[in-house]
Amino acid sequence: MEIKEAELVVSAPSKAHWPESELPEIVLAGRSNVGKSSLINTLCGRKALAYVGNTPGKTRLLNFFDIDHRFMLVDVPGYGFANASKQMLIQFGEMMEDYFSSRSQLKGLVLLVDMRHAPTEDDIGMAEYARYYEIPFAVIATKMDKVPRSQQSRQIKLIAEALTCSQEVIIPFSAITKQGREELMEAIEALLDNKEPESE
Repeated sequence: MEIKEAELVVSAPSKAHWPESELPEIVLAGRSNVGKSSLINTLCGRKALAYVGNTPGKTRLLNFFDIDHRFMLVDVPGYGFANASKQMLIQFGEMMEDYFSSRSQLKGLVLLVDMRHAPTEDDIGMAEYARYYEIPFAVIATKMDKVPRSQQSRQIKLIAEALTCSQEVIIPFSAITKQGREELMEAIEALLDNKEPESE
């Protein structure tokens, strides 16, 4: 699947601003410094479709991207940012709970984890959250270009064990080299087709 058109539809601060659309939606979730914006730009072949900032955690909104009028990519606020107030974290939690539990267009989740590190409690919690709501999900291990090839298999095994998923469903990805882009596209297609890329 090649993406020809991609545009930001809305940056929604609340449910009232979610777009009225029947397009299926795929959520991108991960820590605030995991490289979600870079992944979106790489996936869509655009340099500045999604904001890439020097300060992680700048995104506090749900960003809805229309992809070829076929589906929406929904970029949710990165979790784990240290400079967020307690009130902001509560609001973020409530917004995500509302979205995951009530958005009928939601077809799947793409969970981004940093390949250089073991998944955090937040990463594990997001995987459990998806299972709780019975949302199919794929796992993308970002920044693979920063991990020596000799250590990549070990890191994939570490991620799989932490998230209790098979190693085969974890897609190594680099926004620098674009490695993993095609596999990510296939995973999104599977989610859109109501297939389960993730297995126990």
